[in-house]
Amino acid sequence: MAGWDILFSIMTTYKAAQFGQKNGKLELVDKQIPKPGPGEVVVKMEACGVCHSDSFTEVGAYGNSFPRVPGHEIVGTVYDVGSDVPKEFKKGVRVGSGWNGGYCGQCKQCRCGNFSTCGENFVNGITFDGGYQEYAILRQEALCFVPDGMDPAEAAPLLCAGITVYNSMRHVDHIMPGDMCVVKGIGGLGHLAIQFSNKFGYKTVAVSSGSKKKDLAMKLGTHEYIDSSAENAVDKIQKMGGAKMIVVTAIGGDVEGMVNALGLDGTMLIVAVITEPVKVNTLHLLQCRAAVKGWLSGSACDSQDCLNFAQLTQCRPMIQKYPLKDAQKAYDAMMKGEARFRSVLVFE
Repeated sequence: MAGWDILFSIMTTYKAAQFGQKNGKLELVDKQIPKPGPGEVVVKMEACGVCHSDSFTEVGAYGNSFPRVPGHEIVGTVYDVGSDVPKEFKKGVRVGSGWNGGYCGQCKQCRCGNFSTCGENFVNGITFDGGYQEYAILRQEALCFVPDGMDPAEAAPLLCAGITVYNSMRHVDHIMPGDMCVVKGIGGLGHLAIQFSNKFGYKTVAVSSGSKKKDLAMKLGTHEYIDSSAENAVDKIQKMGGAKMIVVTAIGGDVEGMVNALGLDGTMLIVAVITEPVKVNTLHLLQCRAAVKGWLSGSACDSQDCLNFAQLTQCRPMIQKYPLKDAQKAYDAMMKGEARFRSVLVFE
């Protein structure tokens, strides 16, 4: 009988990488495969991206409890389904979920259809356990479908890094195909922003310090590359007519000065978390009717749109794969900026 107990235990347990305590290291633990409640789905993990925002979980920035399994760039297949879940989410279907872990449906934002800004602020890997594990419980309203033929490891980063730039860029006003879009920074967000800008039909200009990323930027689809360490990026952009959109994807360099590169009705879109206050030239904003705005991720429907667009246009993240047992190594590579450009945990 003891043998059957051991076999049953093996069949119902799985591995997870969790932060056991605040500011601690990731630890590999065994957990019991959970049963979903109403409106919940158990997903068998195929891939989970490692995002810089996972550090919020480590330090408890949003007040999360410990232990906590991080991860919000989730791709896997439906393993089990609770009650009150749409019939489309049947066993074996490949699904994804990003930063937005669900919504209450009752607050003012939800009643206006702005689900990604729900007042409850449900976040995968923060409010509840995320994707650094072999099985995860997800809320059904946070799920999207992953297109057939898309590599799960490539789909995962699109559910945070991808949707962050895709969804914010497509909501900028006064920009048309052929207009100039400047992407500042060529990293985890920037290398995707360049691809999306190109496929949106914009004249794409990449700005980075040094010349070492020029060849990559051109390969990704930029039309012009500006080495900000060798020439004045603002002056060059203004000589080219001024930018309709500037996407700030990295915290380094002269973010404040880049405001002056905006053309008439231009928008500076800040999608990187800049910890210091940013001062802007308000006279330039007034004269050019320009704007500075931010944008946070999106809902499951936005994630679906992002994946579908990426599949149609072949926009893909550059990734480095790691097994779950190397979750700390993948996390460290991301935090040190050594990943080129997204670390992804893959599950066999």
